[in-house]
Amino acid sequence: MKTPLRLACLVSGGGRTMMNIADQIDQGTLSASIELVIASRSSVPGVERAQSRGFKTLVVRQRDFQSSDAMHDEITKQLLEHRIDLVCLCGYLRPVRIDEPLRWRVMNIHPALLPEFGGKGMYGERVHRAVLAARRTKSGCTVHFVDEHYDMGPIILQRTVPVFPGDDKHTLAARVFEQECIAYPQAISLFGEGRLKLENGQVRILERSPT
Repeated sequence: MKTPLRLACLVSGGGRTMMNIADQIDQGTLSASIELVIASRSSVPGVERAQSRGFKTLVVRQRDFQSSDAMHDEITKQLLEHRIDLVCLCGYLRPVRIDEPLRWRVMNIHPALLPEFGGKGMYGERVHRAVLAARRTKSGCTVHFVDEHYDMGPIILQRTVPVFPGDDKHTLAARVFEQECIAYPQAISLFGEGRLKLENGQVRILERSPT
């Protein structure tokens, strides 16, 4: 039996995605542990939620550092000191500097079918409004590895939902989030099982090894 993955969750908001991961762990459907939570602000609800679950929680704010590089140095230092296997962005709205020890060990989930409706400033309700404005008939979520560009890292998996004529940003967001709650734990599990292989800038999901 493999040792559970040591996860770090980075949050900038309510922490719903982090709580979903935590719930999956508690239910025994995800072999992992949340060893560290890093928040970009002290006032976000995700901090209180993380602390209430007993997670080691740090607030790393840009304004507390003389430069962006100094802030990212601190984040990387904490991730390495806590021996994190996989970093999960959970509504983290700041750019992430990927230092070499963490390359291809940082994941994000985006509430649309990338490469459409991604990029800087595209998060939360803004994404769902854009999908509705474009009159798309389907949307969904995308789990991807994080690189130096917003929402451009190699896609791991996607799940789709229909967009109905009467949808607004709230109804569509709720339907997409249901699929996010499935997709992110699935991608984390695939990573933990060693079944994600990067080839020519794309992710290939390997077959499960026979037991």
